[in-house]
Amino acid sequence: MTSSEASPSFRVAYVPGVTPAKWVRIWNERLPHIPLTLVAVSAVEASDVLRDGGADAGFVRLPVDRTYFSAIPLYTETTVVVVPKDHVVTAADEVTTEDLADDVVLHPLDDTLDWERLPGRPAIERPASTKDAVELVAAGVGVLLVPQSLARLNHRRDLTYRPVTDAPQSRVALSWPEEMTTDMVEDFIGVVRGRTVNSTRGRVATPAQPKRASAGGAQGKSGGRKPGRATGARRGGERGRRGRPRRRS
Repeated sequence: MTSSEASPSFRVAYVPGVTPAKWVRIWNERLPHIPLTLVAVSAVEASDVLRDGGADAGFVRLPVDRTYFSAIPLYTETTVVVVPKDHVVTAADEVTTEDLADDVVLHPLDDTLDWERLPGRPAIERPASTKDAVELVAAGVGVLLVPQSLARLNHRRDLTYRPVTDAPQSRVALSWPEEMTTDMVEDFIGVVRGRTVNSTRGRVATPAQPKRASAGGAQGKSGGRKPGRATGARRGGERGRRGRPRRRS
């Protein structure tokens, strides 16, 4: 394992929609002497940032190049369709891709959903980003399918969303270059996976302290007698001396 002693801090990249606050808090509690720096990146550039050393590890959206990166899948997000509040699909609690057959479905360049075939009717051009696509939804140009966290991140009062039951889903993972699995990366893996501070894996486990021998135990081993016996013997000798008869003059 590569030593990470030379690194003054630990850098974690994260893509939009991921909230790393809980893991950062646990890291700061366990390793307060090693600052953790967050690096916000787009889903498209996340792999390049990790590959170029801009971060030590990152929360990314799968897939990643598994010949270069290690990855631990963390959770899968529900896909939703973002629509104006007066759209017909808002009458239902959830929809399918068939329900969007007559809609223009926007496909931003930073989309991470693995589509075999995009539902609905194609837009004239692809928006540059998810944020731009949301603005187009608000303008009535079309609808947008995204992971639920991105719908929340780009929330607008005039828009709402509904789950799409048969759409591909986005998986979030902790990833890092496999050849750069440092001690600090192992520590962060432990934090994310919920290992306790006393776990045998990682570097933050607290070593067991040796038990101190009690004062009574130490005396019992060295003296071979209970403390009260010597005192009793001395007192017995004193009583013996006091009991001698006096000489008569």
